[in-house]
Amino acid sequence: QVHVVESGGGLVQTGGSLRLSCAATEHTFSPYTMAWFRQAPGKEREFVSAFLWDGRTVYYADSVRGRFTISSADTKNTVVYLQMRFLKPEDTAVYYCAAKLAQSRRDVREGSTYDFWGQGTQVTVSS
Repeated sequence: QVHVVESGGGLVQTGGSLRLSCAATEHTFSPYTMAWFRQAPGKEREFVSAFLWDGRTVYYADSVRGRFTISSADTKNTVVYLQMRFLKPEDTAVYYCAAKLAQSRRDVREGSTYDFWGQGTQVTVSS
């Protein structure tokens, strides 16, 4: 069973920065696709960013493009980071990391296609 563990959330002022980390506990033959999703109170979960199995393709939601950067620490993507800059109050949410082994670009933004999820880490941006 693969476990996904996030860390790095916290409280920050508007315009500040945070870096989230995500680690998948099991090393596999194939690289993971790792993604970040977030859910704010009273809202549906939304896609934030993804780092694909190919080691180079990244996706961002329009709302975070140019402010957030996703990166991987290894070739199997067992550890990924989400560097968040110029944070806004609307970025406040619980951020979840998710992983999957399926290699498809069609449904990268669909949470239902991910097999393994972390417990979430709270990010709060004060105005």
